[in-house]
Amino acid sequence: MGTATRGTNAVDWEERVDFDRLRSERLARLKAQLATSELGAVLAFDFSNIRYMTSTHIGTWAMDKLIRFSLLTRVTDPIMWDFGSAAKHHSLFNPWLDLTTAEADADPHAPHHGAVRPRAESGSRAGISTLRGAFSPDSEIADRVAAKIKRELEKFGVQNEPLGVDVIELPILFALQKLGIEVVDGQQVFLEARRVKTGDEISLLTQAASMVDAAYEDLYEFLKPGVRENECVGLVSKKLYDLGSEYVEGVNAISGERCSPHPHVFSDRLIRPGDPAFFDILHSFNGYRTCYYRTFAVGSASSAQHDAYKRAREYMDRAIALVKPGATTADIVKVWPKAEEFGFPDEEAAFALQYGHGVGLSIWEKPIFSRLVSLEHPETLVEGMVFALETYWPSADGWGAARIEEEIVVTATGCQIITKFPAEDLLVAGKRYFTVGGALPNLRDSQSHLNTAAGRGEEGA
Repeated sequence: MGTATRGTNAVDWEERVDFDRLRSERLARLKAQLATSELGAVLAFDFSNIRYMTSTHIGTWAMDKLIRFSLLTRVTDPIMWDFGSAAKHHSLFNPWLDLTTAEADADPHAPHHGAVRPRAESGSRAGISTLRGAFSPDSEIADRVAAKIKRELEKFGVQNEPLGVDVIELPILFALQKLGIEVVDGQQVFLEARRVKTGDEISLLTQAASMVDAAYEDLYEFLKPGVRENECVGLVSKKLYDLGSEYVEGVNAISGERCSPHPHVFSDRLIRPGDPAFFDILHSFNGYRTCYYRTFAVGSASSAQHDAYKRAREYMDRAIALVKPGATTADIVKVWPKAEEFGFPDEEAAFALQYGHGVGLSIWEKPIFSRLVSLEHPETLVEGMVFALETYWPSADGWGAARIEEEIVVTATGCQIITKFPAEDLLVAGKRYFTVGGALPNLRDSQSHLNTAAGRGEEGA
């Protein structure tokens, strides 16, 4: 598997994504990372970590609720506690939760095939956290969660070892500590396991990017003066859902004077002739995300906007040229401008404008590329990493800007780009206008008088 795309459906006549292999390889990587740590087990409340560990999913409505949780110990396969009837659904349709490759949680009386055996207890169980505090503390929900975890830790002999947790509600933390469990940061175990992608993960990430290619095609045709940013968001979202997206996480639609400084949120602004407009499309296909910026000029582009785009593209190309195994995040960020060079007092104030981040089951994974951290704490690039690099440059007119982002797969000899909508030069969207003298130039100022010598007040005009 690799960066080829073959379709979103499963078929019997061609090998595509092998989901059994995806599940087993992800779990194997997480187990290997846990084995190298000092932890006895890891407990996940974050949906991306739960999906990586258990290959379960109950929709996106619950992603911000911290209601479900899963546990992996050094000597067992995962146990999933899920919301209400979801646990019964898993028992019916997620058979891998009732199997194990570990001796400790296997049914000693059941036959087995190779390394896989039925479990002594189901790996799919009902359980719920505190609904972010909506349950009354008197209901003792937090204590029940802690008791469930302690039972498993004691059963498998890791109760005296640290328990790594990714994110946690304070009542759950206090309840675990009250039972004598040492709770430590477990997020690094998850993110290190997820740092390098399997072949099937790369295929899913590429397929997700191809769906955004199609959304940008529709957006390019749709853009014109008079449409609003929120209409662009609706258009893109519909296209992605029609193509099979499970979740449109966001569409960052920014135009005109809103481009500088970048506000990171769309509005109901009407797009006007000559506007710059940039978009970031984030969605999920079988869990795997995109983070994919493109910039357009609507109707025409000013010289200042074109220059800003060329600057952003130059920084992008310099960075991509350095991507290969053995390079570091510090190597990449060194070719990007300092914050002070584009109008910010320091790197924290300019964070995420010249930026890079891993992409997988969430959009900001390891490795991170930023002058804020990468020069002092470089990370080495290895084959199989997938990340996005994003550059930004404000235009000299004080209100426009350009934003470009490419998603990159590190290969054995260099890299491949999986975001393929054209971006090597600034695209002009919208209707082509014609004057008595021919086509109106694409490179022109939206203030008409500035396109004439007299209007610019040039001497002798």
